[in-house]
Amino acid sequence: MNRAEKADSIGDLNSRFASAESVVVAQYPGLSVRDMQDLRAKARLVGVDIKVAKNRLVNLAIAGTPYAGLATMLKGQNAFAFGADPVAAAKVVANYAKDNQKLVVIGGGMKENVLNKAGVEALAKLPSLNELRGRIVGVLMAPATKLARVLQTPAGDLARVLHAKSQQA
Repeated sequence: MNRAEKADSIGDLNSRFASAESVVVAQYPGLSVRDMQDLRAKARLVGVDIKVAKNRLVNLAIAGTPYAGLATMLKGQNAFAFGADPVAAAKVVANYAKDNQKLVVIGGGMKENVLNKAGVEALAKLPSLNELRGRIVGVLMAPATKLARVLQTPAGDLARVLHAKSQQA
């Protein structure tokens, strides 16, 4: 890799770190190419991008970003998961690491907050942004649904009484 390619790679990584809501750092010794492709495919489905880069380049790229605290995790072969949703990256990597022992979660971050492995796993257990939105819509819709049901009950009772009276006659 020549200097121009390295500069482009550092610029690309810097923009990824600057725009990500969360980043997960994982080591992947012995992970096959097929497994890495599978992880990337699962990550893409939820809007997470997986990037493998040399630690030296990442160290240069995180300078000046909220993720500068991740420098202590840059040892060994690392893969980085970038997510626009704060929990999506943690959820994808942690779930994949459960099934494949060759992928090991090291830590991560949410902007200036550096997370250890336990923090990433706790973040993975939280509901995603879309799940939270669905719950909020459900909570907001529940009173309207109950009100409609209460208002329909007297009319239904009246209809049943009239039907019963018509059957008697």
